[in-house]
Parts: sequence; structure tokens; C-alpha cells
Amino acid sequence: MRSFRSVALMLVLGSVGASTLFDVAAQTKREVREQAEASMVLTGEIDIGTEGQVEAFRLDKRAQVDETIVTFVEGAVKTWRFAPVLVDGQAVKARTPATIRLGAKNNPDGTGLVTLLAANFETYDETSTDNVTKVRMSPPAYPEDVFNARGRGDVLLLVQVGRDGKVLDVATEQVNLRVIANEANMRKMRDKLARVSMGAARKWTFKAPSTGDGKDDASWTVRVPVRFSFGDEVARYGRWDAYIPGPRQQAPWRRDSALAADANADLLPAGGVFMADATSTAPKLLTPLGG
Repeated sequence: MRSFRSVALMLVLGSVGASTLFDVAAQTKREVREQAEASMVLTGEIDIGTEGQVEAFRLDKRAQVDETIVTFVEGAVKTWRFAPVLVDGQAVKARTPATIRLGAKNNPDGTGLVTLLAANFETYDETSTDNVTKVRMSPPAYPEDVFNARGRGDVLLLVQVGRDGKVLDVATEQVNLRVIANEANMRKMRDKLARVSMGAARKWTFKAPSTGDGKDDASWTVRVPVRFSFGDEVARYGRWDAYIPGPRQQAPWRRDSALAADANADLLPAGGVFMADATSTAPKLLTPLGG
């Protein structure tokens, strides 16, 4: 993995996501903090050449990101190579959105180590007739105690959609927290966020595919990311945050599907609906993240 050290990162884990939620035991919380990884999620747009090379990369809100991080990310992305994008069998130039997660950890000597953890190139097309698209998706209510403690997190749902567009079943695939607490209290937070998310999802409605290879399927499974955050989310772009990934689990109706095949699913853009069992149409990255 591409990485760099910088004394500017000395305080990175000391300033992210601290919380007094649920009367956290100080010693246990400190142990969790030592194991935590600071995270920064950046977005941008990549131009891909006919041979899969990166011709240009535009980082969103560049001015809000530390210049050292900008240099690091831009340098790594420019070394990437994708599988050529084909249209009617011919390689063409393409443009793709990119969501990139950086990770940072403090070293015993006080310096920091930064790495590229994951990248996702999916996009949601609400006009697609080959895929399930959303009709009505009212967001879940923020659990009051989590909100009052300024707890933040991201829930990744698996939703089974029937031919009438109604939800047949719903499961939580993963809950990643952006707050630090002891393990027992983080488990409570995950349970609360998962419970309200699944409750809301059972009332959602979708539009079933009318074209494509899967249009005659009895049902479809989609991934829906749900973000619990506050109004300062735009201002927080380009800042380090706590990142405590939760355990991944499979939906009961998908026991034969491997979780490892969807390793970057937690970077799916918020507000979208993504087919879980269909072949991805996003550009395929061939090189390691660090180049």
C-alpha cells in the first residue's frame, strides 16, 4: 500500500469522534481508541483513457483538504489503471465518480501512517430500467439517545424487493460507527441504528426492472446505504474522523453469497440503490490502490 509519514498527523486519533455516550468506561474506551483507525472519505471524478489509464483526476472541494493529503491522493490515483471501458466492443474514453477512503494510525514514535483503504466507482442511475430504482424511501428517525450524544454512523442495508416493488425482507449487512466508545456501548449503538433503519426500510417502495437479464426474476436484492449525521457534514469534508467498522453479516436469503466479494460496499454513495447480485457496470480497477 502506498503510504507516507507526517508529524502533522500526531493528533489525528486524539481529535476524532470522542463521545460520552452511555457513560463510557474510560479504560475500555482508551483501548478501543488505540485500535481505532482515523478515516477520511474524499470524492472526485476520474477521466479514463482508451487503454484504461487515468488521464485526469478532479478532487471535490480541493481547498478543504490539506495539501499534503491532496498530493498523496492525486499521486496515487494517477498511477491507477482500469480495465478499458467498452461500448459495443470498442474501447472508449470514460468518466467515473470516485469515492476514496484514507486511513491513518498513530505510531508509537508520534508520527502517523496514512494509507489508501478502499475506493468505489459506483453511481446510481434513477432512470435505469435494468435495475431496481427507488420510488419512496422515507429516511429513518435518528434514535434520540444517539442523537443527543452526537453519535454518527453508517448503516448498509440489504433489501429484498418483490415484483410489485414492495419490500419482502430486509437485513443489516454492516454498521460502521464514526464515534468512539467501549465495545459494549458501540454494540448498543449499532443495534439502535440498525433497528430504526430496517424499520424504515420495510415501508419503502421501489420500481422493478422492466429490461435487462434479471427482469423476470422473482425478486431482487439491493444495497441501500443509510447515513446518520448532522448538519456540519459538508464542513467536515477533508477532516479526519473516527472509523470503527462493524462486523459484516449476510442476509438470510443470501447465505450462499460471499461477503468478501463486496468488500467496498460501505463506500456506496448515500441516497442510492444498488443491485447486490448483478454484475457491476462501474469501471474495474486493475492496479493496487497505492499504485
